[in-house]
Amino acid sequence: MSERMLPAPVEDPSTKPFWDAARAGVLMLGYCRDTQRHFWPPRGTSPFTLSSDVELRVASGRGAIYSFTVMRVAPPYAPAFVELEEGPRIFTNIIDCDLAEIRIGMKVRLEWKATVGAALPMFAPA
Repeated sequence: MSERMLPAPVEDPSTKPFWDAARAGVLMLGYCRDTQRHFWPPRGTSPFTLSSDVELRVASGRGAIYSFTVMRVAPPYAPAFVELEEGPRIFTNIIDCDLAEIRIGMKVRLEWKATVGAALPMFAPA
């Protein structure tokens, strides 16, 4: 499969800590201290309580495919929702596998795909 061109992510002051961690190969999730729940995407307020009592926490990088589709364009690719071990679902792409073998519930692991800017989190079969 030929490589698909990936645009660089757009960074701003509120997402800088996330992208700094991404450059170091670390996936960060938002964490609400009030509810002890992780959330995606990371941001300055909790989606559960609207409190600013949040922090970034390192994600395991493991999960399972919750939903996916295959885009049959040149080159084909598979956007998906991956449910992380920590609970949140992340919209991403499934990579490094035969697209016909992708299944809901398939265990996946984090891989970073390079762009002109910071790398993007994607997932491959575990």
